[in-house]
Amino acid sequence: MADPTPVLDDLRAESDELDRLVAELEAEQWRLPTPAPGWTVAHQIAHLAWTDHSSVLAVTDQDAFAREVEKALSAPGDFVDNGAEEGAAKPPARLLADWRAGRRALDEALRAAPAGARFPWYGPPMAAASMATARLMETWAHGLDVADALGVVVAPTDRLRHIVRLGVRTRDFAFGVHGLPKPFEEFRVELRAPSGESWTYGPEDATDRVTGPALDFCLLVTQRAHRADLALRAEGPDADRWLDVAQAFAGPPGGGRPPKGTEGPAKHTEGSAKGAEGSAEPRGPRGARS
Repeated sequence: MADPTPVLDDLRAESDELDRLVAELEAEQWRLPTPAPGWTVAHQIAHLAWTDHSSVLAVTDQDAFAREVEKALSAPGDFVDNGAEEGAAKPPARLLADWRAGRRALDEALRAAPAGARFPWYGPPMAAASMATARLMETWAHGLDVADALGVVVAPTDRLRHIVRLGVRTRDFAFGVHGLPKPFEEFRVELRAPSGESWTYGPEDATDRVTGPALDFCLLVTQRAHRADLALRAEGPDADRWLDVAQAFAGPPGGGRPPKGTEGPAKHTEGSAKGAEGSAEPRGPRGARS
């Protein structure tokens, strides 16, 4: 079983970095629009806080979490937006305090979880390491949207390794959710980490291969950039098709971001806008993931 400590440490660091980005914002900056249509900086942070709260319930109060699932099932197309709207309506100081308290509570709960424990979610149960990985992916992806709104460039770190691994593991899910047959053979994935290290997956002699920067791979699988704007290379027809459909988040296929220089905002999809709701394993309804 995977030790959740490394990913929990990296989740904490990723959250702290985003916290530093928003901690001193003026009230009007919280209302700046982000690439997600209809979502401001406040909506992005409110969504993270909302999902952290759901995660804490899943770990510590499964009856209460079951009631949250019932709410989600009663309004599958609205409950994510409703949660973000509710949080975004709070004064910035209150919203920030709630987000901090929620992520601290989740960190403590996951670190205290018994080894091998699995927790209910909007799909199949999740282990502590999987839940932390999903939270890290979402924090990073929504943090990019916040940075974009503020005109800030955030330097990538080797914390991306968790998102890369998730993106590789969800290959078959991405094919399946697009109604495509799953590739029979493994792919070789060779990515260059921000530190310059090489991160590799799959057999060296695989016919289908994907190579390029790890950052670009993470932008692709969270649908924060269009493939045309990334320096990823595919060899083999199945690998090439994967780069068109890749997604490491649950739910239906995301619309993705348009190529740079084209007209029109990002579609309101899980991947392109509010997305990265968690990994495709376990799966859950749109917007209901970590």
